[in-house]
Amino acid sequence: MGLFVVILLLVNTNFMLGPANTLAHSAFTDIGNGVSTRIVDTYAIAPETGNISSRFDIPDDIGGQGYFVDISSSGSSQQVIVMRDNIVTKISIAGIGSSRRAGGNTTGAGINIISYDSGGFT
Repeated sequence: MGLFVVILLLVNTNFMLGPANTLAHSAFTDIGNGVSTRIVDTYAIAPETGNISSRFDIPDDIGGQGYFVDISSSGSSQQVIVMRDNIVTKISIAGIGSSRRAGGNTTGAGINIISYDSGGFT
């Protein structure tokens, strides 16, 4: 009976959380790649003067839980960081590196917007 109780306590950790975390990591990688591509595409067609905005949708939740997306700049590298609890995925923003700075954050909920303004944001 004691062995049965111990096994029941370990089942959730080993058989459910492990695969759920692996699924979340793969989904976060896909989301990070998609956001990175949208940022690069927006800046590729950005006007010399003026502004442009792009609306897009990402999944509201992964595995029944929400998550955060953050655009981080450190030195000359820029990354899309997708995270929840202890699961963190970092994707480099390729193509705009040192020429343009990106920043901001969002969640999976609702419609998301990427904006560019040639005069900069205050």
